[in-house]
Amino acid sequence: MTTYNVLEAKSNLSKLIDAVESGRESEIVIARKGKPAARLVPLAAKASGDRIGIAKGKFTVPASLDGGNDIVARLFLGETD
Repeated sequence: MTTYNVLEAKSNLSKLIDAVESGRESEIVIARKGKPAARLVPLAAKASGDRIGIAKGKFTVPASLDGGNDIVARLFLGETD
């Protein structure tokens, strides 16, 4: 736990946020007149793991997926036959 006075915290706020956000510091205490006044801590951990490709191999895309694009386009444009 690292402690900074208010002036130091104001001057280095971006660096302090980076430190707790990256995990280099678990918390930073900000003191006023030598007495602890506030704690800077990271928010709840973000969900970990890669999301891209998570469903790869789980299903097959049909070849006719884009078969009705012209109909859908006309409907969006308000055209009727």
